[in-house]
Formats: sequence, C-alpha cells, structure tokens
Amino acid sequence: MQLKVIKNTLAVCKVADYSDVNWQDEFVFIGKTDEENSLVCSVKYVPQNATQVDTTWRAVRIEGELDFALIGILSKLSTILAEAKIGIFAVSTYNTDYILVKEENFENALTVLSQNGYEISR
Repeated sequence: MQLKVIKNTLAVCKVADYSDVNWQDEFVFIGKTDEENSLVCSVKYVPQNATQVDTTWRAVRIEGELDFALIGILSKLSTILAEAKIGIFAVSTYNTDYILVKEENFENALTVLSQNGYEISR
C-alpha cells in the first residue's frame, strides 16, 4: 500500500466558528459537534478566531480511493505506529484517510511504516 507525504505542516485547532477559515487552503478538515468546532489546516492559514492551536503536525495520505467495504486499513496503520509508541490523529474524506503525526515523530513514523511494507512517496 502506498502512502503519500503531505508537504504542509498542519495545525489542529479549536475555533469559535468557521467564518475565518481559508477555504482556498489545500487541506481543510472540519469537525463540528454539540461541544466544539475543530479544524485541521495548513499552519500558515490558522484563523484568527482559533481559541486553541497545535501547529506541530505532519501527515500522510493513503493513496487511491478506498472502498467503504475495505476493513482494517486505518486499524493496521495505527497499530503499527502504536507499537512504536507513536500517537496519531486520523481524519478521513470520502475517498481516503489521512494519518497525522506530531512533527518530532514524523520521520520515525515513516521509517516504521516503510519497515512494515508500506511504500512512502514524498
């Protein structure tokens, strides 16, 4: 399975609302619940109305469109990284999944995934 490194450094934010989100950013993931508004975006586009921000995330994309019937892809990746003591933050789109890892663990994560048979493209 192929993983593609996302070049942008990403921020995970809590925002008051989505009015300041730069929708032209290549990577914008939002999550809204009854308790919070969350945002993942490129560090350079953190909105001014962010109330909490962590700007130390890097990501890989699982290449190709994943069928909803496929089971265990994210589980296998997260297990490999957990066994290496590397925490993740996962986000998904209709087509695929993204694994975010803290910047200080990112190169180690890529090495561990490569050693477990994943092809990494940069």
